[in-house]
Amino acid sequence: MKTFEHRSELWLSRPLAEVFAFFSNAANLETLTPPWLRFQVLTPQPIPMAVGTRIQYRLRLNGLPLRWESQITAWEPPHRFVDQQLRGPYRLWYHEHTFFEHDGRACVRDHVTYSVFGGTLVNSLFVAPDVRRIFAYRTQKLVELFPANI
Repeated sequence: MKTFEHRSELWLSRPLAEVFAFFSNAANLETLTPPWLRFQVLTPQPIPMAVGTRIQYRLRLNGLPLRWESQITAWEPPHRFVDQQLRGPYRLWYHEHTFFEHDGRACVRDHVTYSVFGGTLVNSLFVAPDVRRIFAYRTQKLVELFPANI
């Protein structure tokens, strides 16, 4: 199975505790997901985050309705957590979120390893551009939510 990667890093002028608290609330994933995906968390709130927590979602990808279920496979507050797809549009989706702080500023790093049906061609034409757009939107929203001057 051919795998692909996406990496991003963003520095926010806010403390690590505040930024990690935001990511600890699964409902905030709706805020960080572009409207064109019509993403909705289906698991009843609040969702206690821990290793083994499963979260179900509904979204539309290129107009097609999809269900997605992920599981938290690592939970190390406030520095790291991992979610993995159990069911969804990818053959594999492994998303590691890492956080650290320097001089009162939090760094958010994402490392996604994924695989798609159709391999390199489908990834190049459809999936990789969508993944880049999704994370660009996420970056924009985080900058709006955690402005430098508060």
